[in-house]
Amino acid sequence: MMDREEIKKLLPHRDKMLLLDSVERVETEEGPVARGRYYVRGDEWFLSGHFPKNPIVPGVILCEILAQSACMLLAGKTGDGVLPMFTGMDGVRFKSPVKPGDIFETECRIVREKHPFYFASGRGYVGGKLCVCAEFSFALTSV
Repeated sequence: MMDREEIKKLLPHRDKMLLLDSVERVETEEGPVARGRYYVRGDEWFLSGHFPKNPIVPGVILCEILAQSACMLLAGKTGDGVLPMFTGMDGVRFKSPVKPGDIFETECRIVREKHPFYFASGRGYVGGKLCVCAEFSFALTSV
């Protein structure tokens, strides 16, 4: 299990945009899976206006957490001038809201790659209940 300091070695995200508390790579029969966790504290910048008196994590933030989790599967391919960038999202479905106090857990896998493009699928859960699912792609770019 990687903590935030270890995650920073693989992802360029910092400060308020690093949206993983921990992540682990698990080998399954279908291939490697990244399982991430983020505790929604309630003081995050994206909750202050979304929505007053009823804070809900915005869908775009949930998608960002999925993408950050999936990037953990690219260990050794990122860093040193190589940056993963979103290139597309498909089939995004929001099933249940994520609120302060929730532990948002991800399960992501790379389903196809054609360097420099990677295609992934991800699901996000709270307490075992599906909150979001998506197919997305990103490219490794030089900075």
